[in-house]
Amino acid sequence: MRRAEAFTLPHCVWVAAPRGGRRPPWSGPAPAWRRVAALFAASAFVSGSALAQACAKPVYLTFDTGHMGVAPLVADVLKRHDVRVTFFAAAERTQTDGDSLDNHWAPWWKARAAEGHEFASHTYDHAYWRGDVKGVEPRFRIRPSAGAFANREFTWDAATYCANVAKASDRLQHITGKKPLPLFRAPGGKTSPKLLAAARACGYAHVAWAPAGFLGDELPSEKFSNELLLAQALEKIQSGDILLAHLGIWSRKDPWAPADLEPLIVGLKEKGFCFETLRQHPAYREWIAAHP
Repeated sequence: MRRAEAFTLPHCVWVAAPRGGRRPPWSGPAPAWRRVAALFAASAFVSGSALAQACAKPVYLTFDTGHMGVAPLVADVLKRHDVRVTFFAAAERTQTDGDSLDNHWAPWWKARAAEGHEFASHTYDHAYWRGDVKGVEPRFRIRPSAGAFANREFTWDAATYCANVAKASDRLQHITGKKPLPLFRAPGGKTSPKLLAAARACGYAHVAWAPAGFLGDELPSEKFSNELLLAQALEKIQSGDILLAHLGIWSRKDPWAPADLEPLIVGLKEKGFCFETLRQHPAYREWIAAHP
């Protein structure tokens, strides 16, 4: 948890005496409102300095959607440790017989917005890029894994792909009341230069993850235990890394979250790391500012 350094303030604010040695008649103990104002001003200054020092080694924890089965537990851990993250959301199938952006989950997303988390698109239909189609105009082979056309392959032009990216962002804004970041993450991280250029042209920058930031919750637990994944993460994660986890993976028998999430946060903080959202990431700050 980020903490401001301890500080004390005098209860009086004195005005320096003029050269004659006498204090002006209005000097002396400051009125209560002035003491309170001074307290808040000093608190803001010290807190800002402490936060700048505390975040000398930032990491950027991100979550993609999934079956949402562990979403409430993830939220509890993040709140308990005062960690803000960036969520990339798609309308994926859930354990509640709906999708992760439906009305059932709307209150959950709204609560995360109130806590200060950030949001971005994961494409509405969790649409995998499968390849570029040859031609002058950018066109792509796309295979959604969610929605009415899941597991079928289509050819999308740039406008169709952008519309799917924007649809998830628009839905997030509708249910949270908070404008998502002008970022997106392609499912599986699968892209091409043409796809990335098309997305940027319609206002979305792509976010991948660091090699050490792949936390492994998609891997089979029979081969990659939670203990192994946690040890690898704590050993290899470096300052500036973008970390990736999910709000539920169907195929993993022993869920990564929350088993590894809490000890990962605690362990990284003990090593001097701190957590920021992608709004603060140096690679995206200017892009976000330019696309309000």
